Amino acid sequence: MKTKTPIQPEYFVPEPLDNTRLAHLCGPLDENLRQISAALDVTIFRRGEKFIVSGANAGRAVEILERFYAVANKVVPIEEVQLALVEQRSGLRPASPDAEPTEELPEIEINSPVLKTRRTDLRGRTPHQIQYLRAILEHDISFGVGPAGTGKTYLAVACAVDALERDAVKRIVLTRPAVEAGERLGFLPGDLAQKVDPYLRPLYDALYDLLGFDRTQKMFEKQVIEIAPLAYMRGRTLNHAFVILDEAQNTTVEQMKMFLTRIGFGSKAVVTGDVTQVDLHKTLRSGLVDAAHVLKDVRGIAFTHFSSADVVRHPLVARIVDAYESAASIEDLAVLPKRPAAKNVRKK
Repeated sequence: MKTKTPIQPEYFVPEPLDNTRLAHLCGPLDENLRQISAALDVTIFRRGEKFIVSGANAGRAVEILERFYAVANKVVPIEEVQLALVEQRSGLRPASPDAEPTEELPEIEINSPVLKTRRTDLRGRTPHQIQYLRAILEHDISFGVGPAGTGKTYLAVACAVDALERDAVKRIVLTRPAVEAGERLGFLPGDLAQKVDPYLRPLYDALYDLLGFDRTQKMFEKQVIEIAPLAYMRGRTLNHAFVILDEAQNTTVEQMKMFLTRIGFGSKAVVTGDVTQVDLHKTLRSGLVDAAHVLKDVRGIAFTHFSSADVVRHPLVARIVDAYESAASIEDLAVLPKRPAAKNVRKK
């Protein structure tokens, strides 16, 4: 009987030794080390300045430790560690946290389009994100379909800001179906913009991050950025605009067809959604699911499909997505027994 050869641990000894940089690398209460351990399924022990890493992905963990120690002159944010882990999982070579984008671009194995926004470090972090950015730049209508946290909405807004900064379009139009996620919010006070504000909050957050709060507010006042509820889009023709339809899985087939036929001259449209989180009534077919089938062979329209490997949020989000996909693929899922129908009893 053959016995498995135990995997030898990897070692990392920082050179030159600097206690300040060592503390920056480990993070508060060794939080950065815990993130690397959890994401790569390795065990990291630190004895003084010596790191002992054991596990199947020990070599990749040591590579990340070496990279971040080299730039640990300041505190290494946990966000940078998580992004590096995403890129490591995707097979891309991450850029160093405090290097200029122009210095790192030639070293990236898969060149990502560079967007003109306030975020100088903005680029595709996974192969699918890079494909998504290229599809948006090269096609007039693009679809981004995939689970939560894959950057579909954020990257679409970034491309819209980039097009506006380059004067490729005259305005940005944001729209989203007003469908509650399994809840009934009831009457919402205020004017039209205030009523749809809760539904468009993710788009607002991306704009504030990419343009700044004050500049975004001024653009709203000048109607350079417009909020257009999907229900009010019928009959319009959008020329020289960058249009984003978010949460498109909650559109009906008729709404999707209506939206796609609003596109005018010099305009671009990006449609984003997650087909696993449809909030429509069970009797209604999702417009996004229907469009992916009907338009898959239409020239000039691009589809990018994301997976849990493209999640750029907390590492747990990717595992949650995988767990739900695994559960959905099991055919023998337990089904709750139906409640027996109530018998009609005549009153005497």
